[in-house]
Amino acid sequence: MPGGGKRHLYGRRVSRRRACSRSTCGRAAIATLTYVYSDQTAVLGPLATYAEPHAYDLCDFHADRLSVPRGWEVIRLSLATATSGPTEDDLLALADAVREAGRPRIADEPLGQAVEAGRRGHLRMLNSTDA
Repeated sequence: MPGGGKRHLYGRRVSRRRACSRSTCGRAAIATLTYVYSDQTAVLGPLATYAEPHAYDLCDFHADRLSVPRGWEVIRLSLATATSGPTEDDLLALADAVREAGRPRIADEPLGQAVEAGRRGHLRMLNSTDA
């Protein structure tokens, strides 16, 4: 895009970086604040994948100084682990899951004895010889 990765929107330059939702703050957002009005709870967690109209993106300064209405509870989810990326355990678990999915499945042996009683196309009807 022309302009070094920025696009023009209604005559002004718009950055792809998400900024803090607080007015007059131009810092980069690191956390997302959402509210659960029915439970009188505010949840401050890692920056959401997408900007939502009912959520507020906050910079580190405003996330640390968050205050809520009297009687409300604040749930602060860990921000440090979200920005550090996957851990070694996460990567090992992913590698194990990929290996397991790539292994061929071995069909279990039938337990009893069976005799073919009929055939129609690719289907076979078997009768068990076990009583």
